[in-house]
Amino acid sequence: MKKILLLFSFFFFTTSIFAQTLSQYNTGTLYDSFENPAQTAFILDTSKQFASNFLIPNFAGNFFLSGDAQATLKNRFFKNQYDNSALKINQGQNNLANVNADVYFLMFRWFSSFNGDVEMGISAQTKFEGHGLFTDETIAALNGTASFENSNYSNVFNSNYNYQAYNQISFSYREKVTKQFAIGFKFSALLGIEYQKLDITSSNVNYDKLNDMADVTLGGTYTTGFVPGHMVARDYLPTLRNPGASISIGTMYRTNDNFVIQANVKDLGFIHWNSQSAVYNFNNTETINGLSTPAREDSIYNAVYKIVHNNGTVGSFTTPVDGHAEVSVNKSYWLDDDNKLKYSPTLIASKELFYSGFVGGLVNPFQYGNYIATLSTSYDDLKTFSVGGQFMYKTPNFEIFIGTNDFISTGHFAYDALNKNASNISNNTAYTGLSVNFGFALKFGPVTEHPMNASTIPNGEKGFLGRVWGRLFKTDN
Repeated sequence: MKKILLLFSFFFFTTSIFAQTLSQYNTGTLYDSFENPAQTAFILDTSKQFASNFLIPNFAGNFFLSGDAQATLKNRFFKNQYDNSALKINQGQNNLANVNADVYFLMFRWFSSFNGDVEMGISAQTKFEGHGLFTDETIAALNGTASFENSNYSNVFNSNYNYQAYNQISFSYREKVTKQFAIGFKFSALLGIEYQKLDITSSNVNYDKLNDMADVTLGGTYTTGFVPGHMVARDYLPTLRNPGASISIGTMYRTNDNFVIQANVKDLGFIHWNSQSAVYNFNNTETINGLSTPAREDSIYNAVYKIVHNNGTVGSFTTPVDGHAEVSVNKSYWLDDDNKLKYSPTLIASKELFYSGFVGGLVNPFQYGNYIATLSTSYDDLKTFSVGGQFMYKTPNFEIFIGTNDFISTGHFAYDALNKNASNISNNTAYTGLSVNFGFALKFGPVTEHPMNASTIPNGEKGFLGRVWGRLFKTDN
């Protein structure tokens, strides 16, 4: 397992998270209501009062890899061999990897007030997020000295990444305070699992090919949230070792001509990593032997581990989570005279709060009866254009969906993974990626009847936010 830990650390965990499930906007699914707090999950007089995923995970995940290292890494993972032919040594070429995972293990939501149109919910999820950049030489070095013609190189291993994983337990509150305006909140307790940040600012290597060895010097900083020993399954369970908190705020406004405008600030928060965490200011040299042997990856990993775990200071620190600010505009159109075929485009802009990531998207759902097919397009700050899609079957009390944010890259990735008998895997696309999302929910209990149709007499009171709104804007009678 240790043999590929370094490769995993650069491919999966040296990453930039920009979690996007654009196709869920304005779907009214349970997943949508937890991700966009002002969104409703219920339809009066139609939906039942309680909704849950019944512990069936709802998830969204994707990764993105650009740069010359695509062929090398895909060959390493799919064929257990290296192809460094696309790598450019000593030319300052970098590779960017982006990955995210967001898994809802528990979602439970209920309609709590007929007259006030109030919804509340609880959820439990696990998230992974990070940012990173690495050089061509960093990947080439994993295959020994074959790609390095000279004996000495400076600053060719200068790379950086950060990564954190955490559990999130949340309470959601949504209220329709007027006929046109709704507001929602998601209050979350964050329970940190693991944190790593590595920034190599100087590097030097001297190769001794005759003796199959190299002296490597690295300088920079390495920060880690303390986890005793190696990560095991129980370390991913919620604990209070690394506490934190976050809040999401969403608003929804329906104009007189039926445009739906949403504004969201999502996951604005922090994690406080415990006092046994550490910051290392390293500048050390290690000798790596056996660069042409099958054990070279072990040797490289062990050397890098020793270098970065030097000159450390133990103590707690605080990190932000990857929050977003989003704005969307939606409107629905009937495409036939019988009102059976509906088109509901949504235009979305999403910006990371603490990093540079930006995505603009257009989501195009076509609904016929209970079937919804969605075509989505997006463009980001990396100048990447993606085309995705989603298929959903949805009734007022049942929903299931599966989709991807990027058909082309996901298809190419699947082809490369299955085409292991090919002589080689090449850089056949501008970037390599994989994206998938899945969700399921079911509603149960009594029907959420409108007050005018209710079989029981409602109390006639608005929810808390509705009462505050009425006092502020003098709308109460």
